[in-house]
Amino acid sequence: MKFDIVVVGGGHAGSEASHAASTMGLKTCMFCMSFSHVGNMPCNPSIGGSAKGIVVKEIDALGGIMGKVADQNALQYKMLNLSKGPGVHALRAQADKITYPKGILKSLQETPNLTLIEQEVVDIIVENGKIGGVLLKDGTKVECKAVILTTGTYMEADILRGSSRIPEGPDGDKRSTGLSPNLKKHGISLFRLKTGTPQRIKKDSIDYSVLEPQYGSNLPLAFSFDTKEYLPLEKQIPCYLTYTNSITHKIILDNLDKSAMYGGYVKGIGPRYCPSIEDKIVRFKDKERHQLFLEPESIYTDSIYLQGFSTSMPIDVQEKMVHSLKGLENAEILKYAYAIEYDAIEPMQFDKSLALRNIKGLYGAGQIIGTSGYEEAAALGLMAGINAALYVKGEEPFILNRHEAYIGVMIDDLVTKGTKEPYRLLSSRSEYRLLTRSDNALSRLFEKGYKLGLNSEERAKRFANREEKITIWKDFVKKTHVGKNEDLLNLLKTKEITFVEPGSKSLEDLIKSKAITYDEIKNIFPALPELTYDESLSMMIDIQYVGYIDLEKREAERMMVAENYPLPLDIDYMKIEGISMEAREKLNIIKPHNIGEASRITNVHPADINVLLLYLKTHVK
Repeated sequence: MKFDIVVVGGGHAGSEASHAASTMGLKTCMFCMSFSHVGNMPCNPSIGGSAKGIVVKEIDALGGIMGKVADQNALQYKMLNLSKGPGVHALRAQADKITYPKGILKSLQETPNLTLIEQEVVDIIVENGKIGGVLLKDGTKVECKAVILTTGTYMEADILRGSSRIPEGPDGDKRSTGLSPNLKKHGISLFRLKTGTPQRIKKDSIDYSVLEPQYGSNLPLAFSFDTKEYLPLEKQIPCYLTYTNSITHKIILDNLDKSAMYGGYVKGIGPRYCPSIEDKIVRFKDKERHQLFLEPESIYTDSIYLQGFSTSMPIDVQEKMVHSLKGLENAEILKYAYAIEYDAIEPMQFDKSLALRNIKGLYGAGQIIGTSGYEEAAALGLMAGINAALYVKGEEPFILNRHEAYIGVMIDDLVTKGTKEPYRLLSSRSEYRLLTRSDNALSRLFEKGYKLGLNSEERAKRFANREEKITIWKDFVKKTHVGKNEDLLNLLKTKEITFVEPGSKSLEDLIKSKAITYDEIKNIFPALPELTYDESLSMMIDIQYVGYIDLEKREAERMMVAENYPLPLDIDYMKIEGISMEAREKLNIIKPHNIGEASRITNVHPADINVLLLYLKTHVK
């Protein structure tokens, strides 16, 4: 067998990588141990969330499939953080975990240039420092020019409950055993990580009458530009809220030594921002309760996901813990919680194209390079697929900077700072939140995806129409003044809004002061083109926050000056006196391409950068 690109693994990263590379015209093969793993959701039945929802929109803008399939299989939508500024608004959807993977698999099966094969890859073939192919478990050699590793949490995976350690992958699946030692043989540094998942509860065994219902949103929400029909509130399935209590906390603390985490049975480091319930109880001793969400997993199962109750306690302790919760006193546990420990690749070995620095043609994406979450994995898979395709074509890599996308923030963080725990994308990690909003993902990234060949001509026509409509609106509100418009004047009177000279005020001024809404303008001027919810939101935010947006743009431009100050890749930082030893070691490992990258490396301080700049002026021409 011979392909341009081989993708190892078919989870969220592998699916997006395979789709991107093949859509760009490369003969691609995705190997996975079972088609049932493709697009699988072994943990929470949801797509999106804080920061993550923005990433899903970015994936869609670049031609990825996650958002489209999520919309097709959504059970509930909710726009998060609406009480806060627009820079942190993010969409989250409960997704049907039975039908979502089937949707992903169908999308891949319909993708030209893509072959799907159920086989385990146990080694990469390296010839003269670059990828020559992969070796399958049955001994077959497959030739290729690039390999993308997206094995998720399967490499040398162990399921942990108490003192029990079972050599399995997620959901009791077979783990990958051959690849990990062979990657080490090729000089690739690995480390152990841990994540976990909570219990699944039988739907009819829950007393919903004492729980707080959590309904979705009635807004016309969707992840994908291709979605035309929105899920109305009456068709959305509610979640429910309960809390831990003093009894729950006592059970956990009394049995803490039985936890795989606290009993010393876990070597890997777990996610700080998605901790186990025992971690929460220990770390936040003064907190009287922790909220837990009961989330439906599918319309085809009677399984409810107990969000926030992840644990590595033994089964008998889990029974007591669950039954201590309000509404779950008589709950039937369908699947017990567990922790999973697995091998991952140290992410600082990759550059910003997600290419391994020391082996040409080898790329990594998803949990194998230190992330957590479906969305992070999908975004990295998309970028790895794009860049592997560009590498095979002999073209320059596609890099997203921090001010251009949350995807750019994540990649920059991983390859310059590394991680000691599963990396989770948070809005606080971005310094350009007003530039990289949920509502403007299409405006930011669609044309980039189109140039790469990931967005179709039909999609491009619809996008051009979208941008034209928004431009018409922006021009109209800028040029249109209140004047003697009776409808406008009457509207302002009803709102008890007065100006010294109301006639001099433009619609743009009224939008900036939040004195008028999109719907009010549309009612008065019905000839204006109809905007979708996202389009109107984007237009209004651009006007209302123009000063702050311009400030962030200027800061981004300033930072790009540093980004564009190149660093030769052959510098031996160990020879530069005046830079701390720790900084020298980090710089030598990462080999940053520019001053901007160097400044964001952990333990590289401003004083080190100043010395480096002086060195460049005196030693590098």
